[in-house]
Amino acid sequence: MILHGYFRSTASWRVRIALGLKGLEAVQVAHHLRKGEQRAPAYLALNPQGLLPSLVTDDGAVLTQSLAIIEYLDELAPEPALLPAEPVLKAKVRAVAQAVACDIHPVQNLKVLQRLRELGLGEELVQAWASTTIEEGLDAVDRLLADQPGPFAFGDAPSLADLCIVPQLGNARRFGVELRWPRLLALEAACLELPAFQNAAPGQQPDAE
Repeated sequence: MILHGYFRSTASWRVRIALGLKGLEAVQVAHHLRKGEQRAPAYLALNPQGLLPSLVTDDGAVLTQSLAIIEYLDELAPEPALLPAEPVLKAKVRAVAQAVACDIHPVQNLKVLQRLRELGLGEELVQAWASTTIEEGLDAVDRLLADQPGPFAFGDAPSLADLCIVPQLGNARRFGVELRWPRLLALEAACLELPAFQNAAPGQQPDAE
């Protein structure tokens, strides 16, 4: 498999964790987001959205969107399962993952922040937009997990939710957000005991700067 990503992309980070947990290998091809390499014609031919990551499977299929890629990997290598079998709990795990991947991350990603700059917002306001978005989103995620057992987001094993929360906490640090969520920090600490999470960290990637 080939994973098209970027070391600091939180969406790519999620997929790297999943690959590690599943014991799957993928060749990494980096596209520097700040240099706009994801908008190069060759990459747009692969992923018309110009977003990272994309995964090229062993049989040449191109998959986009990190959550879809992770669910594909979960079916390709069912153990350890990243989604519980019980329908209500599965829906709750997906809801937390989507709260991060659909409602927090896209609103503060590089593309949106650049659009704000183009509309004339000063850098201080742009950074405030990002940090406020993250804070409000993680406040909600923290409440969604309030009645769930640890040490991970949903019990004694990492799930799709953890794969989304850990990179988002890393992004929160980049924007100087005060990490005021003991429950989220505790699950992050549990995750970071695992080699799959350690090896997927941005600083461990071949293209890390």
